[in-house]
Amino acid sequence: MKAFIAAILFAAVAAVGAANVLDTQQRAAWDANTTAGARVGDPGHNLVKN
Repeated sequence: MKAFIAAILFAAVAAVGAANVLDTQQRAAWDANTTAGARVGDPGHNLVKN
């Protein structure tokens, strides 16, 4: 029973730690993809226009 409780506590601590690390390391898509290739200029002739 002690091992089961220890495993639950370890899983909770690992989940909180992973959430904090990911929260600080990840960037928003608009911030990460700021190259000229990620922007659409002239839509061209192959897109459907309404």
